[in-house]
Amino acid sequence: MAKSGKKKSADNPNERVICENRKAKHDYTVLDALECGLMLVGSEVKSLRDGRISLDESYGRVKGKEVWLIGCDIPVYFDANRFNHNPKRPRKLLIHRREIKNFAERALEKGLTLVPLKLYFKEGKAKLLLGLCKGKAKHDKRQAMKTAEAKRDIARQMLRRR
Repeated sequence: MAKSGKKKSADNPNERVICENRKAKHDYTVLDALECGLMLVGSEVKSLRDGRISLDESYGRVKGKEVWLIGCDIPVYFDANRFNHNPKRPRKLLIHRREIKNFAERALEKGLTLVPLKLYFKEGKAKLLLGLCKGKAKHDKRQAMKTAEAKRDIARQMLRRR
């Protein structure tokens, strides 16, 4: 029997996760997600293949009819010497215009934020999972921590009874 639906990145041998923004799931509620490409230079790709990137303080911004990734830190690749890149430069995200209209412009209308969730290589190309997120209040974060702790306690008790 064949399974329907998309495969997860762990199941797909053509995907290799470079970086995940774990803090985003703590600070935001993810409403929707979209896979998009990145416009990079050669030394940035080399640095990504080494696994050197920080998505912690980055976000997406709609400027005109384009979407940009701002605040993403890709450190310089030392072997590129004079052909290196600026580590904190804004990077253009490659998204179809209809996806920009449907996805990214919702962030402007409703006061939501575009947050990068995960960066990975898919079939040799760098891809970014961009999430449409709503910020959590302090009490929401506390409630999420309480439920996660309760689930861990239940799992521990179940293991003890076996």
